[in-house]
Amino acid sequence: MGLFSFIKSAGKKLGLGGDDEAPDAEAVKKELASHDLGTEGVEVEVVDDKVVLKGAVKDQSAFEKAIVAVGNTLGIASVEAAELKVADAPAAEPVFYTVEKGDTLWKIAEEQYGKGKGPKYEGIFEANKPMLTHPDKIYPGQVLRIPPLD
Repeated sequence: MGLFSFIKSAGKKLGLGGDDEAPDAEAVKKELASHDLGTEGVEVEVVDDKVVLKGAVKDQSAFEKAIVAVGNTLGIASVEAAELKVADAPAAEPVFYTVEKGDTLWKIAEEQYGKGKGPKYEGIFEANKPMLTHPDKIYPGQVLRIPPLD
């Protein structure tokens, strides 16, 4: 656990660089802070098209959301989080899903949780807030957190 892959050509554009250029560390740190995830103590480094996250977050949710928030950035191909720790607990292996053309949150819920579990899409939506603002606003290449079923 520690290195997570993303689609470099999909995501939110930060800064003034070209579409295939990774943003600088300051732009990524600002994007991460804009989501108010409790990541104030997280250090951000950009090495080529990889973001390296170091420090500590308050819980597993903040750990996963930090990875998704910076990974879903245009020009970023991977996020290394081996040195990102969860306060007072070891980080669990997160489950992520890369959106494909034609996907809906309902379809993703049925694929991840099983047939008849489409209504559980609301849990996926909630798990990806504030990066997602509406259940219908997902795009191919976007990586989503898939929370465990209660």
